[in-house]
Amino acid sequence: MPEQTFTLGELASQVRSKNAGPFWITLDIFFASRADYRFVTGSAALSRQAVGRLYRVDPETVKYFELPGILAVKISFPRPVTAGSFTDRDLHAGQQHVPLAGLRIPAGTRALPGGAADGG
Repeated sequence: MPEQTFTLGELASQVRSKNAGPFWITLDIFFASRADYRFVTGSAALSRQAVGRLYRVDPETVKYFELPGILAVKISFPRPVTAGSFTDRDLHAGQQHVPLAGLRIPAGTRALPGGAADGG
């Protein structure tokens, strides 16, 4: 039987992206419940490495912030091209959340200390 997965967009109440100046993109993830917040932040799904692979950026440049008081996660990384440049296709970075919202998170995956994951 295949393992059940959820998309981040199914677990979060809102996933959005925005310009963070001409050189950075910021992704914001908001949760309606503490349980969903803990489930996602307790998984390895939003690791710097995972975000780096998803957005094709160096994981060392990814900034990751958990905000438990407001059940939110903020992720920032350098834009691939400067905002407003000739090759920029999303000046306000308003569509950059789409890959993150579609990120699949296995129902049984939990992060362990040191970045390893177990099956339950």
